[in-house]
Amino acid sequence: MGLKKKILIICYYWPPAGGPGVQRWLKFVKYLPDFGIEPIVYCPENPNYPIVDESLVAEVPEGITIIKQPIKEPYQLASLLSRKSSKKISSGVIPKVKKQSFIERLMLYIRGNFFIPDARKHWIKPSVEFLSNYIEKHQIETIITTGPPHSLHVIGLLLKQKLNIKWIADFRDPWTTIGYHKALKLTKSSKQKHFQLESEVLNSADTIIVTSNHTKNEFTTKTNQPVVVITNGYDKHSVRVEGKDEKFTLSHIGSLLSERNPKVLWDVLSELISENEAFSKAFQLNLIGVVSDDVLESINNSGLKNHANVVGYISHDEAIKYQMQSRLLLLIEIDSEDTKAIIPGKLFEYLISETPILAIGPEDSDVQQIITKTNTGVYFNYNQKEKLKTQITSYFEAYLENNLSVRAIGLLPFSRRELTKTLSEVVKQL
Repeated sequence: MGLKKKILIICYYWPPAGGPGVQRWLKFVKYLPDFGIEPIVYCPENPNYPIVDESLVAEVPEGITIIKQPIKEPYQLASLLSRKSSKKISSGVIPKVKKQSFIERLMLYIRGNFFIPDARKHWIKPSVEFLSNYIEKHQIETIITTGPPHSLHVIGLLLKQKLNIKWIADFRDPWTTIGYHKALKLTKSSKQKHFQLESEVLNSADTIIVTSNHTKNEFTTKTNQPVVVITNGYDKHSVRVEGKDEKFTLSHIGSLLSERNPKVLWDVLSELISENEAFSKAFQLNLIGVVSDDVLESINNSGLKNHANVVGYISHDEAIKYQMQSRLLLLIEIDSEDTKAIIPGKLFEYLISETPILAIGPEDSDVQQIITKTNTGVYFNYNQKEKLKTQITSYFEAYLENNLSVRAIGLLPFSRRELTKTLSEVVKQL
């Protein structure tokens, strides 16, 4: 076999960062050498990760070249004002407007208008200087930037302008249409700067990769460059469990932010608990990950406090155990047009957990299409209360009869190795 093609991957989230953002490129890097590509990873030396998962460090493939440069981030400075607020905001937990403190409102205004495109903007200039020399010295032909943070796409844009190198921009989430964008208290001129930068990136990159069909549809109205969908996926793991929980457990893995608060579900569960004694005795709601105060308040107000097991953030392997042991897995997305494009990384792990998925989100989302296509669960909109109640009752009856299971189909295209194969073809076509 000939020499492997070298690519430079410019990312912010890399182990020991936790959360779904790190998984995508950790797995691509794992499988790219199988397809004749040598990945070189560039990431910050001293990042401010809101979530840390040391267990992921062991998953970094041996022999991979990883280069690091220092980054200056405002969150260290912001934490002098309020450590709690800066950690919340850096992890994406933005309180509802009515509940924002003066400090939180001020921090959001500063974050939105003084740090464009985001709080990692001070890494752009030193990275471009450092990488220009590195790319020429090591004869790298292709770079890939992955965002958010979208500052990394600006690094790609400047390197493209300077070196005329092949450049792929990978969008794990959209840019100007993502939900939290509206919460940043942007001035008119700041909004305009975001749109301008987004447009420059979309029209300068050789290829754009997105994680959902909705984002592809959005971006194809903004650029004539090729837009390719490569979703997130699942990877094989060695986690084993004894069996399913004794209780009728409904588990949500991941963040439940203020807006991701399905009151319709809390109402349904509350009604089932009061109407059905057997359900009341057996039911347990597991919340694994960051849960906002607003969501906890709604759960408590619905009378579910004694049925809620709030676990908090745990390692990736522990999260997989919960997925496999649970009777049902809960997937929630905010009820808005913007979130139809969001496919949470956990969905793909849910798919292989052999546990039915109960999903609630906006109508006609990418998530709905995947769950339906793979026969892995049932998807509801926020206005389908009675149907939701009927489905949970049906699941509970199957649980009582020890007959609650799932028969998934067509999962192979979502395996990380298959997805990396697609990525390798995109790289080789440039």
